[in-house]
Amino acid sequence: MLKKISSIPFAGTPEQEAELKQVIAKHIDDPGAVMPVLQEAQDIYGYLPIEVQTMIAEGLNVPLEEVYGVSTFYSQFALSPKGKYNISVCMGTACYVKGSGEVLDKLSKELGIGAEECTLDGQFSLTACRCIGACGLAPVITINDDVYGRLTADMIPDILAKYKD
Repeated sequence: MLKKISSIPFAGTPEQEAELKQVIAKHIDDPGAVMPVLQEAQDIYGYLPIEVQTMIAEGLNVPLEEVYGVSTFYSQFALSPKGKYNISVCMGTACYVKGSGEVLDKLSKELGIGAEECTLDGQFSLTACRCIGACGLAPVITINDDVYGRLTADMIPDILAKYKD
């Protein structure tokens, strides 16, 4: 699955940049430093926008393509910010055959975003994920730590209403 780059403008702080520079300095001489620096950078920023990847590439003196390649290869890394409420739609086989595609489409329509995107207000992010191990409840979504199963697309507006401020 291709990762989408965020359409939300980068808003890093000077404090975050200083912390990232410390992380880079700590790993500068380590072989394979890109991976641990990306992990710590994501802890600092919550995701890995191209601006952060560029700082890492320059700081470690490695090509930006290498940093980008690692950040897009591993599923643990996000290129777009996560919302206050991160919605994951299980697209595993059991969920998919029972309608998770329609559930994802309804969420996308209701929120005005696609998979791997975040609403401009930062309230919701939407992710299509692999099996979450709740096949008996298919189709399933999670909103942060809350699990919703045996869903139909028409149930989505009522579920979202619980999280809207």
